[in-house]
Amino acid sequence: MTSLHTSRARPRSPGAALAAAGLLTALLAGAGPASATPDPGDLTPGSSSGAAVPRSAATPDRELAPGEIPGQDEIVHSKNVTPLANVPSSYPNGINSDLAFQDRYAFAGSYDGFTIYDIGDPKAPKTVATVLCPGGQNDVSVYGDLLFLSTDSSRSDDSCHSVSQPATEKSSWEGIKIFDIKDKKNPKYIKSVETSCGSHTHTLVPGGRDIYLYVSSYSPSEAFPDCLPPHDGISVVKVPRKDPTRAAVVAFPVLFPDGGNPGAPANPGVSKTTGCHDITVLPSENLAAGACMGDGILFDITDPEQPRVIDRVQDNVNFSFWHSATFNEGADKVVFTDELGGGGSATCNEATGPDRGADGIYDITGRGDQRRLAFKSYFKIPRRQADTENCVAHNGSLIPVGGGRDVMVQAWYQGGVSVWDFTDSTSPKEIAYFERGPLTTDKLGLGGSWSAYYYRGHIYSNDIVKGLDVLRLDDRRTDSAKWVWTDRLNVQSQPAYH
Repeated sequence: MTSLHTSRARPRSPGAALAAAGLLTALLAGAGPASATPDPGDLTPGSSSGAAVPRSAATPDRELAPGEIPGQDEIVHSKNVTPLANVPSSYPNGINSDLAFQDRYAFAGSYDGFTIYDIGDPKAPKTVATVLCPGGQNDVSVYGDLLFLSTDSSRSDDSCHSVSQPATEKSSWEGIKIFDIKDKKNPKYIKSVETSCGSHTHTLVPGGRDIYLYVSSYSPSEAFPDCLPPHDGISVVKVPRKDPTRAAVVAFPVLFPDGGNPGAPANPGVSKTTGCHDITVLPSENLAAGACMGDGILFDITDPEQPRVIDRVQDNVNFSFWHSATFNEGADKVVFTDELGGGGSATCNEATGPDRGADGIYDITGRGDQRRLAFKSYFKIPRRQADTENCVAHNGSLIPVGGGRDVMVQAWYQGGVSVWDFTDSTSPKEIAYFERGPLTTDKLGLGGSWSAYYYRGHIYSNDIVKGLDVLRLDDRRTDSAKWVWTDRLNVQSQPAYH
């Protein structure tokens, strides 16, 4: 395996200015799986007057007035949120993506590689290592001494020196990269596993002797030798814990034998289902929820190599692209997100309305194979965003408050970080927030929080442009979560907190 190199990534060439209208169509018309993803992989990050700054140098923060849009780059937040720290991005010209946590470390993905932070002191995070290994999205998860990285961009080979290459080339590579992170200062690349249509995201399913990864990918084409239709399932990668270099694809369970949601023209504005975008597992209940483009699914993972679909739902009125899923602690609700516009559009505005680009809250009714998903309501941040801000529902996690109450924190790109309560499935409400004003005021820019997760008493947000933000939440409704201490958090592998 080619060794890693850690030099600074080459600056990206400036991209064309994005128009909000028609963005998803443009993304879906790309030349390969990398450009066909609805997340903003080929978009150019918005620029602002400067890089993120330490909290000590920031301007005083304040709350928003109703209906107000903050000034360019201005930090605003609710009174129960205290911004503690910001670590500027390791890749100033890149796109930061997902987060994972283990012990005192945070692992932050980027389209250019990944960064390891020491967050033992949340007020003063320290960069431990920055690994240059290009390949969007580079979503990350960790288990023991292993780190897993998703590559969903067609590359010339599986090394960290690879370059972009058309998916029409048979020699192109996409899939999972595995690193040994025993030495946090010097991660070692030890194994790659190629998967059909790449790995847009992956979900770690912990086990005994083996770890499983559910690899989500989509957008096949007759022109792509390694991504041919039909692509109606997920790749299951088995990783022997004692010898992870033997990791391999062991199954491709079909989740949509009927092909899934047909999309347009039957369902205008809805994505055709050609795979899944993201899966969240709840190992304590042997359950999983899949957000699969035009479909939401609930399935049984008692046999991790052969997940069984229990129920499947569609929303052909308000959902455009089923993006991710979160169970509540009682395992009787699922929150699905709709990534309308692919993460690069301004959809948190009056023109889009409150029900599109939102979360859908579903109760789980019944037992066993008779469990069903029952829609209850939508949730969307109540704060108005500018037409120059990309904003839509994105990655979040539960805040483990216990006591039968359901609260989660969630990223909304330039809509910032939202904490909201969905204990009453029919009447969710925001209880805290943090956001920055628009990156740009003259054209649509790309930035904001990609992932916002709660870990060991603090909220960590990976901002596409600004880097790692650390927030403290002080609220009687959530303070009980500060006593919940986990050794590891891969959000798509949801722990049983209580």
